[in-house]
Amino acid sequence: MTETRTLPDFLADRIKNATPSPTLAVSDKARQLKAQGIDVIDLGGGDPDFITPEHIRQAAENAMNAGDTHYVATPGTPAFRAAIANKLRVDNGLNYDPNGEILVTPGGKAALFEAAMALVEPGVDVLVVEPAWVSYAPQIELAGGTAVPVVTSPDTNWVVTEDLLESSITSNARAILINSPNNPTGHVMSRDELEAVARFAVRHDLLVWTDEMYEKIIYDGREHISIATLDGMRERTLTFNGLSKAYAMTGWRLGYVAGPREIISKIGTVHSHAVTCATAFAQAGGVAALEGPQDAIADMVRAWDRRRMLMSTGISAINGLRLAPAEGAFYAFVDGRETGLDSTSLAARILDEAHVAVVPGAAFGASGEGHLRLSFATSDDALSQTIDRLTNLFGAR
Repeated sequence: MTETRTLPDFLADRIKNATPSPTLAVSDKARQLKAQGIDVIDLGGGDPDFITPEHIRQAAENAMNAGDTHYVATPGTPAFRAAIANKLRVDNGLNYDPNGEILVTPGGKAALFEAAMALVEPGVDVLVVEPAWVSYAPQIELAGGTAVPVVTSPDTNWVVTEDLLESSITSNARAILINSPNNPTGHVMSRDELEAVARFAVRHDLLVWTDEMYEKIIYDGREHISIATLDGMRERTLTFNGLSKAYAMTGWRLGYVAGPREIISKIGTVHSHAVTCATAFAQAGGVAALEGPQDAIADMVRAWDRRRMLMSTGISAINGLRLAPAEGAFYAFVDGRETGLDSTSLAARILDEAHVAVVPGAAFGASGEGHLRLSFATSDDALSQTIDRLTNLFGAR
C-alpha cells in the first residue's frame, strides 16, 4: 500500500527552503502591530511616499476609458517600447531596437526573475555583489542555480575591486549581477569600479546583469553610468530598470529589460508563459512618464536629499549607531556594530521597544550583518520621530 503523503511532501524541493521577502515581511509585521493599535513607524519598505504625477495618472485613465483594457503585445506596447528605447538612448547612451531588444514586464522584479528562469539552471553560478537586494539570491536559487556572494565592506565604502571579484570566481560562473545605486547601501559605482567589473566579465566570459532601478535618485553631483556603454559590454549586458522608484509608480508594476536580441527573445518566451503581458493602460501611463515632464523627479529627489541628511545627522548622534549620507537611492544603511548586537536582534529590539520597523542587514547577505536598512522615502515627521525614539532607546552620544 502506498504511504500517504503529508502536505509538505507535495512541495517542490526548490521552494522548501525558500523564504518570503524579508523586506515585505517587515512591512507585514508593522501592519499587524498597527492593527493592534500600536503606533508603529514603518521604515521597512521601499515605496515612495509621493503620489504618481497627475499627467501619468491621467494618461492611464484616458487609455482605460478608451477601451485599452485588453491583452497587448507580449513584449509591451509599441509606444511604450519606443519610449523606453528613446529613454535609454538619451539618458544612458544605449541604442536598443524596441522591436526585439526590449521586453516590458510587470515590475523590474519580474524582469529579473524571468531572466533567471531563462539563463540559470542547476550547476550554474551567478556572482552577486553584496550587500544585495533581498530577491536576487532567491530568484537565482528558485531557477536552480547558486548565488555566489562578492563581499564588499563598509570599511571601504562598499567599493568593488578586481581582487574581490577574482576571489569570488567559480568554474561554474555564468553571470555577475550588480546594482547601482545600490539597495541597501546607497553606494553609486564609479567608472573605475564598472571598468573593473567589465574587465572581469570579459576575462571570464560572463554576462553582466545590471539593475539600474535607482539611477535617477543620486546625490552630491554623482554620475550614473550604464556598464553596457563600456567597450565590449553591450553584447554581454542585460540592463534592468523600471518606473517604480523615480516616478513613484510602485503599484503600477512596470519594468523592463534591454539586451542582445537572442537573449531577450528567450526571456520573452518565459514571459509569454508566465504573465502574457504587462497591464495595457499602465503602459500608456508609462509612455506619459518617459515622454512627459520630468520635474516631479527633481522635486522628489530634493525631498529625499533633505531627508537623507536629516537621517545622517540624527542617527550618528545616537549611541552605538553611525550613518554616512547615502550616495543614491532612498535608504539609510545604518552601522550598528557598536551595539554588539547582530542585525536581527537589533532590528527586533527596535521594533519591540521603539516601535520602528527596520530591515536587518543580514537580509541583504552576510556582508550586511551589523547594519540596518531604514527607508527615508517617507515623511520628515516620521523620520524625526524615528530619531527621537531611537535616541530615547539607546541614548545620545
